[in-house]
Amino acid sequence: MEFAIDVRDLRRAYGDLEAVRGISFRVAPGEVFCLLGPNGAGKTTTTEILEGYRARTGGDVRVLGFDPAAGERALRERVGVVLQESAVHGELTVAEVLRMHARYYPRPRPAGELIELVALDAKQDAPVKRLSGGQRRRLDLALALVGDPDLLFLDEPTTGFDPSARRAAWEAIRSLCSLGKTIFLTTHFMDEAQALADRVAVMARGEIVASGTPAELGGRDTAPAEIRFALPRGLTLADLPALAGAELDEPEPGQALVVASDGVRTAHALTGWALERGHDLRGFAVAQPTLEDVYLSLTA
Repeated sequence: MEFAIDVRDLRRAYGDLEAVRGISFRVAPGEVFCLLGPNGAGKTTTTEILEGYRARTGGDVRVLGFDPAAGERALRERVGVVLQESAVHGELTVAEVLRMHARYYPRPRPAGELIELVALDAKQDAPVKRLSGGQRRRLDLALALVGDPDLLFLDEPTTGFDPSARRAAWEAIRSLCSLGKTIFLTTHFMDEAQALADRVAVMARGEIVASGTPAELGGRDTAPAEIRFALPRGLTLADLPALAGAELDEPEPGQALVVASDGVRTAHALTGWALERGHDLRGFAVAQPTLEDVYLSLTA
């Protein structure tokens, strides 16, 4: 199988409203592919079409070689889904819920293995209704993995997590990647996309407006660097050394901002000048646009 997901000219209309406008993308086996976009961009509709829960108006879609609209059992046995919200039997324990769902699949993963994977060892005998929000989401992930799927859909999997629980979930997802699973991820957290995704696509107004690796998306890797520092006491921007190809600004009194196409060379020139004259460039920092900066620009 050349592609785990192959989407060509996908369209979905609701009357006169075209929610998805002829998008195309491919996801390779074993890849973590992240679909980003603001509310109303069309990403949830796209995801539900791939999962087989919503019909498309036009275009061609193949998931693990199948048309998801056909609802074939052979496909559903190979796909796991973590929805934004789910309902689980609250009176059953974590272990009991996993063992019950395991009966639906021909080759389920052991409940104990899944509990360890999502770090719920201490809660395996606790009723589901007594789990915290973050623990419920980890249980959702375990349930999506019961059938040992080849492809996993994660729809905002860490919403409501505290920072520690989010990092634990990321580790669980990375462990799936090491097993060769393909992951289709939607999230509103840019740091999550940066940490997990091999490739990212950004949707806006029903179209894909950019795609690439998190480091390259929207030209991040070639964007000018921003160098910020506090001006030494008694100095102004005019006292700084000549910086070829750089733009200087003072966004706040006493604070310097240097925008340079060659960040390394410019930073070297500034630090060399400061060391030679004994100046302290407090708060010196070099940065390029973050993934969030690029995302906000693309979806503005």
